[in-house]
Amino acid sequence: MNASAAPSTAKQDKNELLLKQITGLLENGSLYKVRRFIHKLHPAETAHLIESLQPEDRKKIWAVIPPHAMGEILVGLHVEVASGLIEITDRKDLIKAAESLESDDLVDLLHVIPEPLRSKVMDSIGVRKRNRLEFALSYGDDTAGGLMSLDVLTVRADESLDEVLRYLRKRGSMPKATDNLFVVDRQDHFQGVLPLSVLLTKNPSAMVSESMDSSIHGIPSQMPAGEVALLFEQRDMLSAPVIAENGRLLGRITVDDIVDVIREEADHSFMSMAGLNEEQDMFSPVVTSAKRRAVWLGVNLLTAFLASWVIGLFSATLDQIVALAILMPIVASMGGIAGSQTLTLVIRGLALRQVSSSNAKKLFRKELAVGAVNGMLWAIVVACVAGVWFQSASIGALLGSAMVINLVCAAFAGASIPLMLQKIGVDPALAGGVLLTTVTDVVGFMAFLGLATIFLM
Repeated sequence: MNASAAPSTAKQDKNELLLKQITGLLENGSLYKVRRFIHKLHPAETAHLIESLQPEDRKKIWAVIPPHAMGEILVGLHVEVASGLIEITDRKDLIKAAESLESDDLVDLLHVIPEPLRSKVMDSIGVRKRNRLEFALSYGDDTAGGLMSLDVLTVRADESLDEVLRYLRKRGSMPKATDNLFVVDRQDHFQGVLPLSVLLTKNPSAMVSESMDSSIHGIPSQMPAGEVALLFEQRDMLSAPVIAENGRLLGRITVDDIVDVIREEADHSFMSMAGLNEEQDMFSPVVTSAKRRAVWLGVNLLTAFLASWVIGLFSATLDQIVALAILMPIVASMGGIAGSQTLTLVIRGLALRQVSSSNAKKLFRKELAVGAVNGMLWAIVVACVAGVWFQSASIGALLGSAMVINLVCAAFAGASIPLMLQKIGVDPALAGGVLLTTVTDVVGFMAFLGLATIFLM
């Protein structure tokens, strides 16, 4: 059995069991038992259950959750679901929920809370903390500044390790996921990191300047969240400093924030393929969901009409050779699959910053070669099958030729469409699939029916 699949399966089974249990309790109408059940769960598990339930059941669960636990649950929910619960939450309870959160989670929550409620929450948390949060909110939530926590531990290079240890003991606690202390000068400019492992194992009389790692560079506050995640992955970091343009330390990003970014990007890519938003509520009202999906259904309808128009150009050919109508879907389908493989590969490469103008030409040549090889391989197969099926070598040869043309064009389209979309600022995952389908359908039908018109009519 695949070892990596076992934990995932176990987690899925647990989530299914929890959902079954809470559904049973809600059906029985015992809010006391619901309260006892929910209080035993981790906030992330509660958030997952809430998103899995219909709005009426969400309200019943939300009513039994104490204010001090609401904050962590809200930041674990998709925006649309969280917004719906915030609307039915008492203002005093929401303030208590906000006060229970650490700074980075509180920033995430404040991004969801609408005005003027956000201002009231900010007013309740004290001037010093409010000023820090306003500073954090000035950054976009998809940047390093938007991800960072303001809870950092800093030391000076001219201090001894013993002084640092005494400072930590006096402080009594450290921010979560702390693996390094950040070394700064008197103007708070970042100079390096002091790993806790070094602090605890090296001679206490040693100076910070002798023990710190000055090769670590801070992350610019405006760096996109996707690039930050990639940096964490490449360097196996648990935390990283965030700095301003002048090198001043602003905060830090921890790996738990990066896990959220990776999950959100994966959700975005997956949902965008179908023209959906990853923040949408699975149980949103029927009319709302229908409106959202109608846009891309309309776009797809236009592309379908275009493909039908191309077929209509060869209606005379189809009337005389019925076999062509039967075989047409094969060409378009094979082109669509081949193009999707290339499209997925290139979109992933763009997300991981592995594809750029420096290697795009080589990637084009490679994908065209793959398309040609697969085209010729499967052209022989389908030509033989079609020739035997309809007792016509000519139809088999035409089908095979059209297959080669469409698979090569599909490879070209699958490689070029994401790059062109990214260049004009459109998400390749959102629009790439629709454009690719249009190309493979139109080229496939045009190649097959066009060849048939030329050589069989």
